[in-house]
Amino acid sequence: AHRLCTMRKLPSVLARTLSSGISGSPVLPDMSEVRSRLRDIVGASTNWRDHVQAMQERKALHTLLAKRQEDLPPRRMKDSYLEVILPLGSQPEIREKYLNVHNSVRFGRILEDLDSLGVLICYTHTKQEMQPRSPLSIVTALVDKINLCKKIIYPDCDIKFTGNVSWVGRTSMEVKMHMLQLHDGDYSPVLEATFVMVARDPENKRPAFVNPLVPESPEEEEIFKQGELNKLRRIDFSTASLLKMAPTAEERNIIHDIFLNTLDTRQEGEGTVSFRSRKLPPNSVWMEDAKLKGLQICHPQERNIFNRIFGGFLMRKAFELGWATACSYGSSRPFIVSVDDIMFQRPVEVGSLLLLSGQVCYTEKNYIQVRVHSEVYDADTRQHQTTNIFHFTFISENEVPRVVPKTYG
Repeated sequence: AHRLCTMRKLPSVLARTLSSGISGSPVLPDMSEVRSRLRDIVGASTNWRDHVQAMQERKALHTLLAKRQEDLPPRRMKDSYLEVILPLGSQPEIREKYLNVHNSVRFGRILEDLDSLGVLICYTHTKQEMQPRSPLSIVTALVDKINLCKKIIYPDCDIKFTGNVSWVGRTSMEVKMHMLQLHDGDYSPVLEATFVMVARDPENKRPAFVNPLVPESPEEEEIFKQGELNKLRRIDFSTASLLKMAPTAEERNIIHDIFLNTLDTRQEGEGTVSFRSRKLPPNSVWMEDAKLKGLQICHPQERNIFNRIFGGFLMRKAFELGWATACSYGSSRPFIVSVDDIMFQRPVEVGSLLLLSGQVCYTEKNYIQVRVHSEVYDADTRQHQTTNIFHFTFISENEVPRVVPKTYG
């Protein structure tokens, strides 16, 4: 809920600073041009039948990789700054692809566009002069967060995306992107997104070094410092996983209180209440009854420039299942508020069976938190492997029942 007011500062002073060097009013590229540029940078084929040969040709780019990060020229934030237009208002013919049944923009399509733009921004940061093709394979490692400040994205008004690299490690880059929509002649903020991309060798097998980032102003210093803090927070979060560490005293008390609230003391006499005598509190739903599942066959049409399944497609499908889970749970239309902690744990191969499982895991008043677990099923080995875990926060039109866990897990 606190995130609804974090967007008031957009567009930031930094965005205006980064774009101030652009003279005149250039024609902005659209999303189809973004994807076309990505194919040119990587040398990807538009035909699935040629993909093996295209990937073989990339092997020769190994010689262009830097042996040390220090060998690469430093870059500024403005060097990677891009603006891209999504002309929903001025080009009605593309509108239907983005339209949902409620006559607003499909957020899943926006996730796809953000993913493509984030990759192009990173390629812009790492671009080497005299090298038309990049030796780097840049892929999405995680979506740190996406905060929205508007419930509805209009389908008949132009959208503008802006973004730049905001922090750089040795082989990873954080990208900050903003989305704005045209109203009455002005672009007003809709969302802010933070993605983390990783650079790998031409065959997408091993990490590769990227150009260091040099902040040029106190504001850029602050943004860079925040990127470092984000990295440390993610490390702390992963080490504090329940699979590695016991719950804290506070967490244990919360769990025990929830458990006590579900004990049915009326079924058995005083002193004989057991773990089995459970009851659902009023206006509540058991967690196990708040699930939806989906299956997706991963066709070549959904591949990215490296001939794996496009991360934006995975995000769109997971979001749509998450939305459906929240919709069926709250019995009214949910609106996306925030996206957090999308971890890309392993790539999804073309031809895979993708299994998605949506679970309402927390509710409060009108808010619904949904976790979507994504895994691939290998028909030959009969093994399931987790590929992604998604976290979506929705706000429903009406107050929703409280979701209550039944088991410790």
